Amino acid sequence: MSTRCQLRFVRTLEEGRTADPTEPVAQVYTHSDGYPEGVLGRLHQLKQLLEATRSVRGPAYAAAQYLFLEKLTSISLYLDPDRGPERRLDAASPADVCDPARMSHLSQPLFLLGHGVEDPRVGIHGDEEYLYVVAIPEYSLEQVEPPTWEVAVSEPCGFPRWDAQTDAAFSASTWQFEGSLTAAYRKFAETR
Repeated sequence: MSTRCQLRFVRTLEEGRTADPTEPVAQVYTHSDGYPEGVLGRLHQLKQLLEATRSVRGPAYAAAQYLFLEKLTSISLYLDPDRGPERRLDAASPADVCDPARMSHLSQPLFLLGHGVEDPRVGIHGDEEYLYVVAIPEYSLEQVEPPTWEVAVSEPCGFPRWDAQTDAAFSASTWQFEGSLTAAYRKFAETR
């Protein structure tokens, strides 16, 4: 069964205030593996990667890079030599993966589905189990210590759920965690 979620990437507001989920910069939909242990682990990995490579460019870029890493994770299934030929791509390069002629035997490859960029003004679909707010502060080249990313993790289904667009879901959500990504990662992902 899928664990759907939405991640809103926002800017950090004034010091000491939680980021406002109603002023998103970018929003990402994930169809599977949206439980806190997985999402927070991937966000933690993303933060480490972006900081180590000095590639942090704010919330919109982080959302795009999060999607990229998610796609890399799911494409590996189709490149696995142990998979049967009817479920595997015979690819030697990234261009091979993008060649439609090589995919004619695959029915809706997961690496082309399962993630999306959402319009934050619309809200959510209504069938998500978790909502996340990821607040990414400004970075400067002069900083010795990287700034803290803040996250909020909703209660499972702790927000309005219905079949119409749920633009108020982030504002109405109840949060089981609000704090630093590091603390969230320790609480959810490291205890797994």
